[in-house]
Amino acid sequence: MLKGFEEFQKAGKDGFEASVRAMGEWSKGVQAIASEMTDYSKKTFEDSTRAFEQLVSAKSAEQAFEIQSQYAKKAYDDYMAEMSKLGEMYVGMAQDAYKPMEDSFAKKTY
Repeated sequence: MLKGFEEFQKAGKDGFEASVRAMGEWSKGVQAIASEMTDYSKKTFEDSTRAFEQLVSAKSAEQAFEIQSQYAKKAYDDYMAEMSKLGEMYVGMAQDAYKPMEDSFAKKTY
């Protein structure tokens, strides 16, 4: 009976440690995503400011239309690339956070 209790206690300890490692991985992932979004926001603001300055200095309606079209295309392309990158980061974060739990379950022999 004592051996069963020790195994139960070890399993609980292993599960807790795996949970702590998983939360650590999750935290790192969230920080990386927040940093990426901050960088993207800064870049987007700089790009929009630059486009506005060009738009204000346009000499004709055609030039203004061209500046706006170029900005819109670049903004869309950048947005799609960023969303793809963030999606990959979320998947990686979930995999990294699940790995400690997966390893803990793999060690269990019943």
